[in-house]
Amino acid sequence: MNRAILETSLPLPLARRGKVRDVYELEHDLLFVATDRISAFDVVLSPGIPDKGKILNQISIFWFRHFANVDNHIIESDFDRFPAEVRAHPELRGHSVIVKNCRVVPVECVARGYLVGSGLKEYQQSGRVCGIELEPGLTTASKLREPIFTPATKEESGHDINISYEQMSAIVGEDLTRQLRDLTLRLYSEAAAFALTRGIIIADTKFEFGLADGKNRLDRRSSDP
Repeated sequence: MNRAILETSLPLPLARRGKVRDVYELEHDLLFVATDRISAFDVVLSPGIPDKGKILNQISIFWFRHFANVDNHIIESDFDRFPAEVRAHPELRGHSVIVKNCRVVPVECVARGYLVGSGLKEYQQSGRVCGIELEPGLTTASKLREPIFTPATKEESGHDINISYEQMSAIVGEDLTRQLRDLTLRLYSEAAAFALTRGIIIADTKFEFGLADGKNRLDRRSSDP
């Protein structure tokens, strides 16, 4: 069995080390390395799971290819086409991708089709989720009449904080908020419908978006998730 990759130490500038991914600078681009670390409820657990990062990487690449009509940050996923300084570390094969260095939109874009997690907790307290009033009588994992957009702050430590559409607009602007809400709900609905054909229910999901090439808004067709 392969040994779990819990942390990388490459002779490249380290941009950041997240709960799961290590990010390195590659001149104008970035190298994302999906390690075998396990993160649950914002806590990194031990031990890691060998090849877990490879599976995570493959899932991400699958969805980016599935939504090929939406621009994304992936530049290269074929390890054999990576720069020589990266190929010198064969343990990264399958764990890594090269991506655009985008300007991060500082809000998590969450779509919910079922009532679970923090959404359920908020509903139980107020009957609302991120300011959206829901029908009474819902219980754990109730299917919503239609998916809802429930943004959250991006916290460096601890849990992200659910916010309303209006609060997100105050942070990134009304135009970008509207575009990201519409794109988030479309991507979630299409992904959930596809997954259901494979016997999988996607209760909710989070998208993180960025803007590239100096853009301050999305164009009509694309984003950089």
